[in-house]
Amino acid sequence: MTEYSFVIIHGLGGSGLSHWQTWLANTLKQHNFNVVYPVFSKFNRPNKDVWLKELKSTLDTVPKHHKKIIITHSLGGLLWQHYAAAVNYQIADQVILVAPPSPAVVIPAAKSFFPVPLSRKNLTRISKKTLFIHSTNDPFCSMEDARNYYNFNLPSIILQNHGHINVQSGHGKWPLILDLCMKMVKKNEEVCI
Repeated sequence: MTEYSFVIIHGLGGSGLSHWQTWLANTLKQHNFNVVYPVFSKFNRPNKDVWLKELKSTLDTVPKHHKKIIITHSLGGLLWQHYAAAVNYQIADQVILVAPPSPAVVIPAAKSFFPVPLSRKNLTRISKKTLFIHSTNDPFCSMEDARNYYNFNLPSIILQNHGHINVQSGHGKWPLILDLCMKMVKKNEEVCI
């Protein structure tokens, strides 16, 4: 039987107890999956280089024989893109990048994450499959700016009016993300919508 580990990567400000990432981590643990859900340093004023080191340390804790599924939110998606630019081998089986911020608008509290190393090659090298999830009214990434990600020609899900897909937009318990995770594991399939 294939064993899986889920690595859940938060964004700016962390996720907190009410966020879908925390709900997802707890739910996946109840299904007896290995879940790694780190809290990165100074999450209100992050430093990209520090977070990259912490991400590497986090990934090193995952059993080598496990298939890794990475789930990011917001700035965590930019962190993953920086990590992908620095690593030249496959780490993950699947990656879901939820609501990555616009690569064209610098977030003042996270300046060190810009510019974003936009590269399809990096993402396909580090993971077998990558899925983007965007919302049509995300205040941190307009649909026009989301084209930077669509240009990768990787699978995407576009949700109508889901805001930044966080607690403020009503995403504490988020069944869609759990459903996607369970499909990847139970059917051992890629998620392509």
